[in-house]
Amino acid sequence: MDDLETLAEAIRNADTAAVLTGAGVSAPSGIPTFRGDDGVWERFDEGQFTEGRFRSDPAGFWVDRLELQEAMFGGDYEPNPAHEALAALERDGHLEAVLTQNTDGLHADAAAAVRGDDVDEPRVETADSVLELHGNARRVRCADCGRRRPADPILERAADGDLPPTCDCGGVYKPDVVLFGGQLPGAVIQRARSLARESDAFLAIGSSLAVEPAASLPRRASSSGATVGIVNLESTPCDDAADVVRREGVTEALPRLRELVVEG
Repeated sequence: MDDLETLAEAIRNADTAAVLTGAGVSAPSGIPTFRGDDGVWERFDEGQFTEGRFRSDPAGFWVDRLELQEAMFGGDYEPNPAHEALAALERDGHLEAVLTQNTDGLHADAAAAVRGDDVDEPRVETADSVLELHGNARRVRCADCGRRRPADPILERAADGDLPPTCDCGGVYKPDVVLFGGQLPGAVIQRARSLARESDAFLAIGSSLAVEPAASLPRRASSSGATVGIVNLESTPCDDAADVVRREGVTEALPRLRELVVEG
C-alpha cells in the first residue's frame, strides 16, 4: 500500500475527516504565493497592509491595496483539479470541511461547480463546509457597522478616486481579510481547532505550515490520534507529526487521492 492509498483508506474509514489548504493549492490556478523567490512580499512591503495602517491612513492603505489586489487577483483564474477533487470528496460525504488559509474564493467556486450550480460569476458567499481562516478578498466589510458587500464595486470606487471608500453609515470599508496585526475570526478558528481535534483523518495540502494558528492544526490532530497527511512540494515544520508526507504537486496528488477513495 503506497502513501496515497494509506490516506485514502484513512479517509474512507473516518467518522470525521478534514483538510487544511494553503497557497500551494491555488498557485496552479495562477494565484501568486506570498512568500518565496517569486512571492508577493518580494514586490510589496507587507508592513503597508497592517491593521494599524488601515486605521491611521485608510486612504493610503487603499491606494496600496488596489495595487496588491491587481497583482494577486487581476488575471483570469479558476479552480484547478486539486480544488475540484476536494470539492467532490466533500460533496460525496468523505470530508467534513475544507479549512483554507487562502482568500481567493476558489474552494467556493469548485464546490458550486461540482454541485452543478451556476458558476458564470465568482462566488462571493462561502459554503458552510469551507472555513476561510483568513477571510475572502472578494468581499469588503465596513469597519464600523460590519456590513459586508462584494468587493468589485468598492474597488472600482477606490480606483476612481473615492478614497477611502465608505459605507452608507459613514464607516470605512476594508477588505474582508485578516490584515497583519488583526485577529482571525474567533468562531472560525474555534471551529477549525475543534475539527482538528475531532478528526480521524486530517490532511494539510499545499501549505508551508509556517503561520499560526493554522500551522498548529496538524499537530493538534495528530495528538488526538488522527491519521495526518501532508502534501507539499517543500518540507514543513509539521512533517515529523505526519503519518504520510507526500512531495508531489497538488494537481496530481489530489485527483489520484479522490480516485483511490472512490475505488475503495
